[in-house]
Amino acid sequence: MLRNTGLLSLLLIVCSLIKSTAQDKPYVSQVWVADQGNGTYKNPVLDADYSDPDVIRVGDDFYMTASSFDAVPGLPILHSKDLVNWQLIGHALKRQPPFDHFSKTQHGNGVWAPSIRHHNGEFYIYYGDPDFGIYMIKTKDPWGDWEEPVLVEAGKGMIDVCPLWDDDGQAYIAYAYAGSRAGIKSIIAIKRLSADGTKNLDEGTIVYDGHALDPTIEGPKFYKRNGYYYIMAPAGGVATGWQLILRSKNIYGPYERHVAMEQGNTSINGPHQGGWVDTQKGEDWFLHFQDKDAYGRVVHLQPMKWVKDWPVIGKDVEGKGTGEPVLSHQKPNVGKNYPIQTPVESDEFNDRAMGKQWQWQANPKATWSFFYPEKGVLRLYTQQAPDSARNLWDVPNILLQKFPTEVFTATTKVTFSPNEKIKDEKTGLIIMGQSYAHLSLKNGQDGIALVYGEAKDAHKGATEKERIISKIKTNTLYLRVRVNAGAQCQFSYSEDGKTFIEIDALFKATPGQWIGAKVGLFSTRSTQINDSGWGDYDWFRIEK
Repeated sequence: MLRNTGLLSLLLIVCSLIKSTAQDKPYVSQVWVADQGNGTYKNPVLDADYSDPDVIRVGDDFYMTASSFDAVPGLPILHSKDLVNWQLIGHALKRQPPFDHFSKTQHGNGVWAPSIRHHNGEFYIYYGDPDFGIYMIKTKDPWGDWEEPVLVEAGKGMIDVCPLWDDDGQAYIAYAYAGSRAGIKSIIAIKRLSADGTKNLDEGTIVYDGHALDPTIEGPKFYKRNGYYYIMAPAGGVATGWQLILRSKNIYGPYERHVAMEQGNTSINGPHQGGWVDTQKGEDWFLHFQDKDAYGRVVHLQPMKWVKDWPVIGKDVEGKGTGEPVLSHQKPNVGKNYPIQTPVESDEFNDRAMGKQWQWQANPKATWSFFYPEKGVLRLYTQQAPDSARNLWDVPNILLQKFPTEVFTATTKVTFSPNEKIKDEKTGLIIMGQSYAHLSLKNGQDGIALVYGEAKDAHKGATEKERIISKIKTNTLYLRVRVNAGAQCQFSYSEDGKTFIEIDALFKATPGQWIGAKVGLFSTRSTQINDSGWGDYDWFRIEK
């Protein structure tokens, strides 16, 4: 027992040191920082696609999660000390169940609108998979590993799940329905759960019908305050809607209705779908998303206040109890100041682990990549595209990360080592969405060529159009893409990393399925053989 206790203490100290080290050397983006350094912040606090955010505070720490759909790892976990400066600390979902189903690309499916809660010393995340049911996943340490997800209820169409443990210990969930699977939408329902939150106990009860006043109501967040049950839910559609508040003294209603935030005279369209959180000093705040088309659903932070037991979110310009979003504001009062910090974007590939910003298009296989610390590279082995793949939209081994803001440059250095027996291997830099474009090195009958590929409406099965930019004498190149306002993308390349040559094509990035466009790397081939070639990526850098 003494030895086990000593080991546990040592492990806790190590974990504390890891967290401390991560916080002592915060990463600061070159392209978007919300903290203005003078006690104020600007929105969005995260100018990246963290769709459907939910947030909690545990002591002095804030934790956020968001939709991840089919991307793996899924369920991002972000941490902050002040709600403005955020760090991506990991993912709750290492592989997405059912594992075989998500070994193939499943754009737009998977994790929809999760919620995060802290109960009895444990962190819980609930999410609805529109095709398979309601899942729960938990941990005692959000910085560490999460347990395997538990299927709370199998079924189709139940989405946007949020739990509430009532004062008597009884557990409930509020949730919505996906019309594409359930044949009905614009309603909110409640189910009883077992006290441990692992099993549903009834068929559910509809508590609000939004068809008349609040079409497409979804994404409920469930709270209790001052004897009222509150359901905070977006309505009116992703790009055009408002933040609705429902309240009742009875958990099953009837629920009163109030609009807490709408676009008003601002440029922040569809301000809704998020979570309420308070600070240690008693302030109230609301994190929500804004849909920005190719840039995805970015995260805003709004001040919130309670007026006659109704929340008002943002700035109440007309004094009617309905706020509109603020573009900048005084930072939350959390009792002290913290360093500026942003989620990591660049990666030097010097470790044995992938940077937390990276996600695959499906559950990965061990043969897709190798972290080669002796060489300081990420090796991406070419993989044969599935027989059913119409283009790269259908290829699972595409390694991607979110656009970090509206204007940025992504550059990587790659050395291509093809299998000489194969004449169709390819590796390079890609902008991925429902349409995509890439600049890559390709092995052919007469050596390696630099090629540009583009597939407009790839999600509809369009054939990729590829053309040779030039024959190259070296197998090492620097590849770059500049993303400008309006998601206009300009690819270029260099042999020395200093002088870049632009290709004569301009590509406009498009959203993915329910997500923003992404940038990343790939290595593919169309031929089956007993060995593969690879691309060694020395680094990947996001800069101005």
